[in-house]
Amino acid sequence: MEFIHTGLAVSCEENADRFFVDVLGLEKSEPKTIDKNLTQALFGIDQALTMIHYRGGSVHYEIFLLQGYNAPEKQVAHSCIKATDLKRIVTKCKDAGLKVVQVPKGSGVVTFISDYDGNLFEMKE
Repeated sequence: MEFIHTGLAVSCEENADRFFVDVLGLEKSEPKTIDKNLTQALFGIDQALTMIHYRGGSVHYEIFLLQGYNAPEKQVAHSCIKATDLKRIVTKCKDAGLKVVQVPKGSGVVTFISDYDGNLFEMKE
């Protein structure tokens, strides 16, 4: 098996760009519209959705714009990204007002970041 991508929802394109491009440094593809019939069949959502890909290295996110979306306040579902400069990303997130949780574990620290819509990301270096 080979990992292909992670699909997530966000409330607006601006939030996605600010996190995936400005904070993580990923490249953005042109938005595409997924028609209502397909989103209904796949996700049970009765509306067309805009989908945008954000990629960098082996990281690939497939982001769906869903107006009014907000991730659950309490969640364990997350994706984990290996960063080359975790300190810089953590600083960018804090400066942007994003939630950053760092908890000591053994000789290291576990770092979790929430994007602008509450999606959760574990960051490692």
